[in-house]
Amino acid sequence: MLRIILFFSLILSASIAFSREPLTGGQAVDSLSLVNLSAQSSRINIALVGDMMLGTNYPDDTLADDDGVSLLQSVAPYLRGADITFGNLEGVLLDEGDPRKSCNLPENCYLFRTPSHYVNYLSEAGFDVMSLANNHARDFGEAGLNASMATLASAGIRHSGQHGDIASWEVRGLQVALIAFAPFIGSHDMLDEDKARELVHELSLAHDIVIVSVHAGAEGPEAMHLTFAKELYHGEDRGNVDSFARAVIDAGADLVVGHGPHVPRALHVYRGRMIAYSLGNFCTFWGISVDEARGLAPILTVELDGEGRFLEGQIISALQVRPHGPVLDPEHGAARLIARLTRIDFPDSSLLISAEGRVRLKPSRVTEVILPTPNSSASQSF
Repeated sequence: MLRIILFFSLILSASIAFSREPLTGGQAVDSLSLVNLSAQSSRINIALVGDMMLGTNYPDDTLADDDGVSLLQSVAPYLRGADITFGNLEGVLLDEGDPRKSCNLPENCYLFRTPSHYVNYLSEAGFDVMSLANNHARDFGEAGLNASMATLASAGIRHSGQHGDIASWEVRGLQVALIAFAPFIGSHDMLDEDKARELVHELSLAHDIVIVSVHAGAEGPEAMHLTFAKELYHGEDRGNVDSFARAVIDAGADLVVGHGPHVPRALHVYRGRMIAYSLGNFCTFWGISVDEARGLAPILTVELDGEGRFLEGQIISALQVRPHGPVLDPEHGAARLIARLTRIDFPDSSLLISAEGRVRLKPSRVTEVILPTPNSSASQSF
Protein backbone atom coordinates (compact mmCIF):
# COMPACT_ATOMS: atom_id res chain seq x y z
CA MET A 1 0.00 0.00 0.00
CA LEU A 2 2.86 2.37 0.84
CA ARG A 3 4.37 1.80 -2.61
CA ILE A 4 1.07 2.66 -4.28
CA ILE A 5 0.80 5.90 -2.27
CA LEU A 6 4.40 6.77 -3.14
CA PHE A 7 3.79 6.09 -6.86
CA PHE A 8 0.81 8.45 -7.05
CA SER A 9 2.68 11.03 -4.98
CA LEU A 10 5.45 11.10 -7.57
CA ILE A 11 2.95 11.55 -10.39
CA LEU A 12 1.32 14.41 -8.49
CA SER A 13 4.72 15.95 -7.74
CA ALA A 14 5.71 15.99 -11.40
CA SER A 15 2.39 17.53 -12.41
CA ILE A 16 2.78 20.37 -9.93
CA ALA A 17 6.47 20.94 -10.57
CA PHE A 18 6.01 21.42 -14.30
CA SER A 19 2.73 23.33 -14.29
CA ARG A 20 2.89 26.64 -16.15
CA GLU A 21 0.82 28.25 -13.38
CA PRO A 22 1.53 28.07 -9.63
CA LEU A 23 -1.04 26.72 -7.22
CA THR A 24 -2.62 29.29 -4.96
CA GLY A 25 -3.17 28.76 -1.28
CA GLY A 26 -6.89 28.16 -1.77
CA GLN A 27 -6.57 25.46 -4.42
CA ALA A 28 -7.19 21.87 -3.42
CA VAL A 29 -4.55 19.30 -4.27
CA ASP A 30 -6.67 16.83 -6.16
CA SER A 31 -4.68 14.32 -8.20
CA LEU A 32 -7.56 13.75 -10.61
CA SER A 33 -7.87 17.44 -11.42
CA LEU A 34 -4.13 18.15 -11.54
CA VAL A 35 -3.02 15.26 -13.71
CA ASN A 36 -4.39 15.33 -17.24
CA LEU A 37 -4.05 11.65 -18.00
CA SER A 38 -4.46 12.04 -21.76
CA ALA A 39 -1.73 14.69 -21.87
CA GLN A 40 0.54 12.58 -19.70
CA SER A 41 0.15 9.59 -22.01
CA SER A 42 0.67 11.63 -25.20
CA ARG A 43 4.27 12.21 -26.17
CA ILE A 44 5.80 13.93 -29.15
CA ASN A 45 9.40 13.73 -30.34
CA ILE A 46 10.94 16.73 -32.12
CA ALA A 47 14.30 16.94 -33.90
CA LEU A 48 15.82 20.42 -34.19
CA VAL A 49 18.81 21.73 -36.12
CA GLY A 50 20.22 25.16 -36.83
CA ASP A 51 21.23 26.98 -40.02
CA MET A 52 21.02 25.21 -43.38
CA MET A 53 22.31 26.39 -46.77
CA LEU A 54 22.95 23.45 -49.05
CA GLY A 55 24.94 25.37 -51.65
CA THR A 56 24.59 28.37 -53.92
CA ASN A 57 24.98 29.06 -57.63
CA TYR A 58 25.17 32.83 -57.12
CA PRO A 59 27.32 34.78 -57.75
CA ASP A 60 29.44 31.74 -58.65
CA ASP A 61 28.50 28.09 -58.83
CA THR A 62 29.82 26.54 -55.63
CA LEU A 63 27.46 23.59 -55.46
CA ALA A 64 28.67 20.18 -54.31
CA ASP A 65 30.27 17.95 -56.94
CA ASP A 66 27.42 15.44 -56.65
CA ASP A 67 24.84 18.25 -56.87
CA GLY A 68 24.14 17.96 -53.14
CA VAL A 69 22.74 14.44 -53.26
CA SER A 70 24.84 13.12 -50.38
CA LEU A 71 24.95 16.21 -48.14
CA LEU A 72 22.39 14.98 -45.61
CA GLN A 73 22.62 11.24 -46.08
CA SER A 74 24.86 10.53 -43.07
CA VAL A 75 22.52 12.22 -40.60
CA ALA A 76 19.16 11.56 -42.26
CA PRO A 77 18.35 8.48 -40.11
CA TYR A 78 18.46 10.67 -36.98
CA LEU A 79 16.17 13.26 -38.56
CA ARG A 80 13.58 10.92 -40.06
CA GLY A 81 12.90 9.19 -36.76
CA ALA A 82 11.21 12.20 -35.14
CA ASP A 83 7.54 13.13 -35.25
CA ILE A 84 8.60 16.65 -36.28
CA THR A 85 11.92 17.69 -37.83
CA PHE A 86 12.83 21.38 -38.03
CA GLY A 87 15.61 23.49 -39.53
CA ASN A 88 16.37 27.10 -40.44
CA LEU A 89 16.73 27.62 -44.19
CA GLU A 90 19.21 30.34 -45.12
CA GLY A 91 18.95 31.84 -48.61
CA VAL A 92 16.31 31.05 -51.21
CA LEU A 93 15.21 28.04 -53.22
CA LEU A 94 15.28 29.61 -56.67
CA ASP A 95 16.61 28.69 -60.11
CA GLU A 96 17.18 32.16 -61.51
CA GLY A 97 16.73 35.80 -60.63
CA ASP A 98 18.70 38.83 -59.53
CA PRO A 99 19.41 39.79 -55.93
CA ARG A 100 17.41 42.51 -54.23
CA LYS A 101 19.43 42.70 -51.03
CA SER A 102 21.53 45.77 -50.32
CA CYS A 103 24.25 45.72 -47.68
CA ASN A 104 25.73 48.51 -45.59
CA LEU A 105 28.97 46.54 -45.30
CA PRO A 106 29.60 44.76 -48.65
CA GLU A 107 32.62 42.88 -47.26
CA ASN A 108 30.29 41.16 -44.80
CA CYS A 109 27.50 40.57 -47.30
CA TYR A 110 26.64 37.16 -48.72
CA LEU A 111 23.85 36.10 -51.08
CA PHE A 112 22.60 32.53 -51.27
CA ARG A 113 20.55 31.04 -54.11
CA THR A 114 20.02 27.29 -53.92
CA PRO A 115 18.48 25.40 -56.87
CA SER A 116 14.84 24.60 -56.22
CA HIS A 117 15.28 20.84 -56.72
CA TYR A 118 17.41 20.77 -53.55
CA VAL A 119 14.11 20.79 -51.68
CA ASN A 120 13.98 17.07 -52.47
CA TYR A 121 17.05 16.52 -50.28
CA LEU A 122 15.30 18.26 -47.39
CA SER A 123 12.20 16.13 -47.87
CA GLU A 124 14.16 12.88 -48.18
CA ALA A 125 16.08 13.71 -44.99
CA GLY A 126 12.80 14.02 -43.09
CA PHE A 127 12.27 17.76 -42.65
CA ASP A 128 8.67 18.67 -41.88
CA VAL A 129 8.89 22.41 -41.23
CA MET A 130 11.43 25.18 -41.87
CA SER A 131 12.01 28.70 -40.63
CA LEU A 132 12.24 31.40 -43.28
CA ALA A 133 12.73 34.19 -40.74
CA ASN A 134 16.38 35.14 -41.14
CA ASN A 135 18.67 37.65 -42.80
CA HIS A 136 19.04 35.61 -46.01
CA ALA A 137 15.41 34.69 -46.69
CA ARG A 138 15.05 37.83 -48.82
CA ASP A 139 18.42 37.79 -50.58
CA PHE A 140 16.42 37.81 -53.83
CA GLY A 141 13.61 39.99 -52.61
CA GLU A 142 10.03 39.15 -51.76
CA ALA A 143 9.75 37.17 -54.98
CA GLY A 144 12.61 34.96 -53.84
CA LEU A 145 10.99 34.39 -50.45
CA ASN A 146 7.66 33.56 -52.09
CA ALA A 147 9.45 31.11 -54.37
CA SER A 148 11.02 29.39 -51.34
CA MET A 149 7.62 29.13 -49.68
CA ALA A 150 6.01 27.64 -52.79
CA THR A 151 8.88 25.21 -53.35
CA LEU A 152 8.80 23.96 -49.77
CA ALA A 153 5.02 23.57 -49.89
CA SER A 154 5.26 21.57 -53.13
CA ALA A 155 7.44 19.06 -51.27
CA GLY A 156 5.07 18.89 -48.29
CA ILE A 157 7.35 20.95 -46.03
CA ARG A 158 5.66 23.61 -43.90
CA HIS A 159 7.23 27.00 -43.24
CA SER A 160 6.99 30.18 -41.21
CA GLY A 161 8.71 33.55 -41.37
CA GLN A 162 6.87 36.09 -43.49
CA HIS A 163 4.23 38.18 -41.68
CA GLY A 164 1.17 35.95 -41.26
CA ASP A 165 2.99 32.79 -42.39
CA ILE A 166 2.46 30.30 -39.56
CA ALA A 167 2.68 26.52 -39.82
CA SER A 168 -0.25 24.64 -38.28
CA TRP A 169 -0.86 20.91 -38.52
CA GLU A 170 -1.77 17.76 -36.61
CA VAL A 171 0.80 15.32 -35.25
CA ARG A 172 -0.18 12.18 -33.33
CA GLY A 173 -3.55 13.64 -32.48
CA LEU A 174 -2.07 16.94 -31.25
CA GLN A 175 -2.56 20.32 -32.89
CA VAL A 176 0.86 21.86 -33.47
CA ALA A 177 1.85 25.38 -34.51
CA LEU A 178 5.26 26.79 -35.41
CA ILE A 179 5.88 30.51 -35.72
CA ALA A 180 9.28 31.94 -36.69
CA PHE A 181 10.59 35.31 -35.49
CA ALA A 182 13.61 37.46 -36.40
CA PRO A 183 14.72 41.08 -35.90
CA PHE A 184 14.40 41.80 -39.62
CA ILE A 185 11.86 43.72 -41.71
CA GLY A 186 9.07 41.56 -43.08
CA SER A 187 9.43 38.82 -40.46
CA HIS A 188 7.48 38.29 -37.27
CA ASP A 189 9.42 40.82 -35.19
CA MET A 190 11.23 39.40 -32.16
CA LEU A 191 12.14 42.94 -31.07
CA ASP A 192 8.46 43.67 -30.38
CA GLU A 193 7.88 41.39 -27.39
CA ASP A 194 4.35 42.65 -26.76
CA LYS A 195 3.26 41.70 -30.28
CA ALA A 196 5.14 38.42 -30.04
CA ARG A 197 3.32 37.54 -26.82
CA GLU A 198 0.01 38.39 -28.46
CA LEU A 199 0.68 36.18 -31.48
CA VAL A 200 1.86 33.24 -29.37
CA HIS A 201 -1.04 33.54 -26.94
CA GLU A 202 -3.53 33.40 -29.82
CA LEU A 203 -1.84 30.28 -31.17
CA SER A 204 -1.84 28.63 -27.74
CA LEU A 205 -5.63 28.89 -27.57
CA ALA A 206 -6.05 26.75 -30.67
CA HIS A 207 -3.05 24.40 -30.44
CA ASP A 208 -1.76 21.79 -28.00
CA ILE A 209 1.90 22.47 -28.84
CA VAL A 210 3.34 25.85 -29.87
CA ILE A 211 6.92 25.94 -31.16
CA VAL A 212 8.71 29.27 -31.51
CA SER A 213 11.74 29.66 -33.76
CA VAL A 214 13.92 32.75 -33.35
CA HIS A 215 16.84 33.91 -35.49
CA ALA A 216 18.64 36.37 -33.25
CA GLY A 217 21.73 37.23 -31.25
CA ALA A 218 25.27 38.26 -32.12
CA GLU A 219 27.40 35.99 -34.30
CA GLY A 220 30.63 34.05 -34.05
CA PRO A 221 32.75 32.27 -31.42
CA GLU A 222 32.66 35.36 -29.20
CA ALA A 223 28.86 35.04 -29.04
CA MET A 224 28.58 31.55 -27.52
CA HIS A 225 27.62 32.83 -24.08
CA LEU A 226 24.31 34.52 -23.31
CA THR A 227 24.57 38.17 -22.30
CA PHE A 228 21.03 38.35 -20.86
CA ALA A 229 20.82 41.75 -22.55
CA LYS A 230 20.35 43.27 -26.00
CA GLU A 231 22.88 41.92 -28.48
CA LEU A 232 24.37 43.83 -31.42
CA TYR A 233 26.07 42.59 -34.57
CA HIS A 234 27.81 45.14 -36.81
CA GLY A 235 25.69 47.76 -35.07
CA GLU A 236 22.40 45.98 -35.82
CA ASP A 237 20.00 45.22 -32.98
CA ARG A 238 19.76 41.44 -32.76
CA GLY A 239 17.54 41.41 -29.67
CA ASN A 240 17.63 40.07 -26.13
CA VAL A 241 17.23 36.37 -26.81
CA ASP A 242 16.64 35.32 -23.19
CA SER A 243 14.01 37.98 -22.54
CA PHE A 244 12.22 37.05 -25.76
CA ALA A 245 12.26 33.32 -25.01
CA ARG A 246 10.81 33.78 -21.54
CA ALA A 247 8.19 36.22 -22.82
CA VAL A 248 6.81 33.81 -25.42
CA ILE A 249 6.79 30.93 -22.94
CA ASP A 250 4.86 33.13 -20.52
CA ALA A 251 2.41 33.68 -23.39
CA GLY A 252 1.95 29.97 -24.11
CA ALA A 253 4.92 28.68 -26.13
CA ASP A 254 6.06 25.14 -25.33
CA LEU A 255 9.44 25.05 -27.09
CA VAL A 256 11.82 27.81 -28.21
CA VAL A 257 14.58 27.02 -30.70
CA GLY A 258 17.20 29.62 -31.55
CA HIS A 259 19.65 29.99 -34.43
CA GLY A 260 21.65 32.82 -35.95
CA PRO A 261 24.89 33.07 -33.90
CA HIS A 262 26.45 30.28 -36.06
CA VAL A 263 27.67 28.60 -32.86
CA PRO A 264 25.87 26.50 -30.26
CA ARG A 265 24.60 28.05 -27.04
CA ALA A 266 23.22 26.78 -23.73
CA LEU A 267 20.00 24.91 -23.04
CA HIS A 268 17.56 25.94 -20.32
CA VAL A 269 14.19 24.81 -18.99
CA TYR A 270 11.87 27.64 -17.97
CA ARG A 271 8.45 26.87 -16.52
CA GLY A 272 8.84 23.29 -17.69
CA ARG A 273 9.53 24.35 -21.30
CA MET A 274 12.77 23.84 -23.21
CA ILE A 275 14.78 26.75 -24.62
CA ALA A 276 17.63 26.00 -27.04
CA TYR A 277 19.26 29.41 -27.37
CA SER A 278 21.21 28.52 -30.52
CA LEU A 279 21.87 25.31 -32.40
CA GLY A 280 24.54 26.94 -34.55
CA ASN A 281 25.19 25.70 -38.09
CA PHE A 282 24.01 22.36 -39.38
CA CYS A 283 24.61 22.03 -43.11
CA THR A 284 26.13 25.18 -44.59
CA PHE A 285 28.03 24.06 -47.64
CA TRP A 286 29.58 27.34 -48.77
CA GLY A 287 29.88 30.96 -47.66
CA ILE A 288 29.46 30.33 -43.92
CA SER A 289 32.57 29.48 -41.91
CA VAL A 290 32.74 26.05 -40.32
CA ASP A 291 35.98 26.65 -38.42
CA GLU A 292 36.12 25.39 -34.83
CA ALA A 293 32.77 25.76 -32.99
CA ARG A 294 31.09 27.00 -36.16
CA GLY A 295 31.66 23.55 -37.64
CA LEU A 296 29.74 21.77 -34.89
CA ALA A 297 26.37 20.56 -36.17
CA PRO A 298 24.19 19.40 -33.27
CA ILE A 299 20.88 17.64 -33.69
CA LEU A 300 18.76 18.25 -30.60
CA THR A 301 15.89 15.84 -30.07
CA VAL A 302 13.37 16.65 -27.36
CA GLU A 303 10.47 14.67 -26.06
CA LEU A 304 7.47 16.64 -24.80
CA ASP A 305 4.29 15.50 -23.13
CA GLY A 306 0.90 16.36 -24.63
CA GLU A 307 0.87 19.71 -22.85
CA GLY A 308 4.32 20.72 -24.07
CA ARG A 309 6.35 20.01 -20.94
CA PHE A 310 9.91 18.87 -21.48
CA LEU A 311 10.50 15.24 -20.54
CA GLU A 312 13.92 14.31 -21.91
CA GLY A 313 16.24 14.91 -24.83
CA GLN A 314 19.38 13.98 -26.69
CA ILE A 315 22.12 16.03 -28.35
CA ILE A 316 23.36 14.05 -31.33
CA SER A 317 26.77 15.50 -32.11
CA ALA A 318 27.75 15.95 -35.74
CA LEU A 319 30.48 17.85 -37.53
CA GLN A 320 30.67 19.66 -40.85
CA VAL A 321 33.68 18.40 -42.77
CA ARG A 322 33.82 20.00 -46.20
CA PRO A 323 33.36 19.08 -48.97
CA HIS A 324 30.90 16.74 -47.28
CA GLY A 325 27.76 17.41 -45.27
CA PRO A 326 27.42 16.81 -41.53
CA VAL A 327 28.76 13.51 -40.19
CA LEU A 328 28.54 11.99 -36.72
CA ASP A 329 31.21 13.10 -34.28
CA PRO A 330 32.57 10.23 -32.12
CA GLU A 331 34.07 12.80 -29.75
CA HIS A 332 30.63 14.33 -29.02
CA GLY A 333 32.03 17.84 -29.40
CA ALA A 334 28.68 19.60 -29.70
CA ALA A 335 27.20 17.85 -26.67
CA ARG A 336 30.25 18.60 -24.54
CA LEU A 337 30.26 22.25 -25.55
CA ILE A 338 26.53 22.73 -24.95
CA ALA A 339 26.84 21.03 -21.57
CA ARG A 340 29.69 23.36 -20.58
CA LEU A 341 27.86 26.48 -21.79
CA THR A 342 24.75 25.41 -19.87
CA ARG A 343 26.72 24.93 -16.64
CA ILE A 344 28.38 28.34 -16.98
CA ASP A 345 25.40 30.41 -18.14
CA PHE A 346 22.93 28.67 -15.80
CA PRO A 347 24.79 27.58 -12.64
CA ASP A 348 21.51 26.50 -11.04
CA SER A 349 20.26 24.71 -14.13
CA SER A 350 17.79 21.89 -13.63
CA LEU A 351 19.33 20.01 -16.55
CA LEU A 352 21.85 17.19 -16.55
CA ILE A 353 23.69 16.80 -19.87
CA SER A 354 25.98 13.81 -20.19
CA ALA A 355 29.19 13.74 -22.21
CA GLU A 356 27.35 11.65 -24.80
CA GLY A 357 24.54 14.21 -25.03
CA ARG A 358 21.72 12.75 -22.96
CA VAL A 359 19.58 15.62 -21.62
CA ARG A 360 17.41 15.03 -18.58
CA LEU A 361 15.99 16.85 -15.60
CA LYS A 362 17.66 16.55 -12.23
CA PRO A 363 15.67 14.03 -10.14
CA SER A 364 14.87 16.58 -7.43
CA ARG A 365 12.98 18.71 -9.94
CA VAL A 366 10.80 15.77 -10.93
CA THR A 367 10.01 14.37 -7.51
CA GLU A 368 9.81 17.47 -5.33
CA VAL A 369 6.29 18.72 -4.54
CA ILE A 370 6.12 22.51 -4.77
CA LEU A 371 3.21 24.37 -3.24
CA PRO A 372 3.97 28.10 -3.66
CA THR A 373 2.00 30.97 -2.25
CA PRO A 374 0.12 33.27 -4.65
CA ASN A 375 3.12 35.63 -4.77
CA SER A 376 5.75 32.92 -5.05
CA SER A 377 7.65 32.26 -8.26
CA ALA A 378 8.93 28.89 -7.08
CA SER A 379 7.25 26.95 -9.87
CA GLN A 380 8.04 29.47 -12.58
CA SER A 381 11.65 28.74 -13.50
CA PHE A 382 13.16 25.33 -13.80
